Amino acid sequence: MPISLKRVYEKPAKTDGTRVLVDRLWPRGLTKAAAALDAWLKDLAPSDHLRTWYHQRPTEWLTFRKRYLKELTQPQAAEQLQELYELVGRRKRLTLLYASKNEEKNNATVLKDLLDGMRKPPTGTGPAALGVQRLRKAARRPV
Repeated sequence: MPISLKRVYEKPAKTDGTRVLVDRLWPRGLTKAAAALDAWLKDLAPSDHLRTWYHQRPTEWLTFRKRYLKELTQPQAAEQLQELYELVGRRKRLTLLYASKNEEKNNATVLKDLLDGMRKPPTGTGPAALGVQRLRKAARRPV
């Protein structure tokens, strides 16, 4: 399934498919109608603490990524990650929306890597990794 990334401020397009906002905060100055969302998965976003930390240290991408992947193992985030995997399984096209000005290094790029199966959680083993593997396997099963 094609998964694309797009700033939420860009105009919606028919080719976007299912549009999912993956930020904790609502984008400043944007109406819900203009955003044209199909879902808003707030708990998939980095915590306020991690988001603020990364904003102050934009050169710490790898550390941010590792900490963010760890946060995704928390119950609320894992639940919404499962929702995201289910959306991927049911749709032909999915667009992850974010508000960050950094278009190459943000939480949506980490999520896209997970969905594409290119990146594994940081440890690769252990309870957190097994939970993510179960989520991926469940998402691949036909509904």
